[in-house]
Amino acid sequence: KTAAFLLPLIHKIITGKNNPHAITSLVIVPTRELAIQIAQHLEGLSYFTSVSSIAVYGGGDGNAFVQEKKALSMGADFVVCTPGKMMSHIKMGYVKLDHLQYLVLDEADRMLDMGFFDDIMFIIDHLPKKRQNLLFSATMPPKIRSLAKKILHEPTEINIAISKPPEKIVQQAYLVYEPQKIPLIVHLLKEKKFKTVLVFCSSKLNVKQLT
Repeated sequence: KTAAFLLPLIHKIITGKNNPHAITSLVIVPTRELAIQIAQHLEGLSYFTSVSSIAVYGGGDGNAFVQEKKALSMGADFVVCTPGKMMSHIKMGYVKLDHLQYLVLDEADRMLDMGFFDDIMFIIDHLPKKRQNLLFSATMPPKIRSLAKKILHEPTEINIAISKPPEKIVQQAYLVYEPQKIPLIVHLLKEKKFKTVLVFCSSKLNVKQLT
């Protein structure tokens, strides 16, 4: 999914005419973890290009703030941010969004669940009216459709079918007390006679006990 919007935008940037002293693409995500993850993907995908980028999220130190302020005031091809942190920077008055061409809202449903609607609308109010918007959401409840109507202009809607495992794959869940877990696994392994088995445990201690 990340490549679905990063690759076309990277292509647009390296083949188009962009203002080097302005922000071209703004990617808004719900959490710092996702901001870091997308920024890492972006760095990898654009490694052999001149594309510049920065991740803007809360919880950083003074050095991170200086870097963010420099990029937001001098320009960057990509800014990947969380809503609250980006709103804080905008309120300080140095963020250059006049030449923004692309806005991406990733995991929009999660952002609304976390209460970021007002923050997102604040950021959008400071963007140029003419831009391309992309909205990604795992679900499409009424509040997401309402957000889409507010910010998207004659959008193309793409729905991806929910993936299902092949029919031959059996999925089972067992609700048991903690002391019953290992005896249950032993019982299942004896009954089924599997050729190969992969078991995930929640801790090193559980791995040792099960082994």
